[in-house]
Amino acid sequence: MNWLEALQARWQAWWPELEPREQRLIGAAAAVVLLALLWWVALAPALRTLSAAPAEHARLDAQLQQMTGLQAQAKALQAQPRASRDDAMRALESSVRESLGPNAQLQPAASGEGVSVAVRALRADTLAQWLAQARTNARAVPREVHLARSAQSAPAEGGGTAPAKSGERPVPRWDGTVVMGLPPR
Repeated sequence: MNWLEALQARWQAWWPELEPREQRLIGAAAAVVLLALLWWVALAPALRTLSAAPAEHARLDAQLQQMTGLQAQAKALQAQPRASRDDAMRALESSVRESLGPNAQLQPAASGEGVSVAVRALRADTLAQWLAQARTNARAVPREVHLARSAQSAPAEGGGTAPAKSGERPVPRWDGTVVMGLPPR
């Protein structure tokens, strides 16, 4: 006789001995336990998912919109005519001069296949704008980036080197090198 049969035999011997009131109470307790189990296992997770669906849907829509924008940008870059290495170099030199000014210096990369741009005390937003401009105009992409937080900092607004006013947080600046890959010859 296995344990299930033994349990069933004990139940069949015990249940009829109970009074009808006790049987109803045990039945009601079993029903409450089953309803609670049904709630915790089946209904509550489904309702939680259902209530979170609009926010998740909005997040995924925003992500899809961003990805669609990136796809359009990539297609626009692919549709542009190929630039020669010399044209790319001139465009990169021009963008370094105009966007980064005296805070950057352009040098041939050690590998000979790109250009190294050394930056000093450069704001992150300025660097990001320049990278986007270099990718679009010179078709140059960063291959290596070695940046460290600069000892110099600037006030939150503006961009000069004047000390920050009291209550303003200084904007971090960056020093280092960016190795840009140019189109093939």
